[in-house]
Amino acid sequence: MKWILYDVGGVLELVDDHSWPQDLQESWSGRLGLSVDDLQARLDAADLPDTTLQTGVADEYWRKFGAALRISDAEVAAMRAQLWDAYCGQANDELLDHARSLRGRAGLAILSNSGDGAREEEERRFSFSTIFDPICYSHELGIAKPDAGAYLTALKRMGASAEDVLFIDDNVGPKAGAEKCGIRAVLHRDNAATIAAIERFLAD
Repeated sequence: MKWILYDVGGVLELVDDHSWPQDLQESWSGRLGLSVDDLQARLDAADLPDTTLQTGVADEYWRKFGAALRISDAEVAAMRAQLWDAYCGQANDELLDHARSLRGRAGLAILSNSGDGAREEEERRFSFSTIFDPICYSHELGIAKPDAGAYLTALKRMGASAEDVLFIDDNVGPKAGAEKCGIRAVLHRDNAATIAAIERFLAD
């Protein structure tokens, strides 16, 4: 069986992963009356856990976040919700609909760099588990793209050989990482080109 392995942010979700963190930081700075540099300095000194490679650390992260910025629990909750809105963006409905249409023709899976809590937030918003299995997140794997271990773990969970997988990502580094593992990869730029590449792969 052939598999289509998808990244999330910038592919299944309409969001610019390169700009939203900075936009969010600027929004928070203005909200709290701090300069961006002061905000970052406080967070850098807070010994925040790495949420991208660990699970179960989100509450600690936000508790330390609130203490570092000297804000109330209600303010922390509002900023936490703001982060997830920025992180998740909007569903790429065209690509998700195409993925649904592939059931029975290909296995469908996700491999995404992520933050602790992403599975719950994306499931609540987009119901990814109704389309994709397995869903491999970096914060649960303890390893992130483009490290070879991320792709090899995904292959193991899919029960697939590298040559039977097409990986889709919107960043050059993760695409190259997949190719080093023998996985064919597509750099996502627009839905039409990506869908055409998927169809070519399945027709081979």
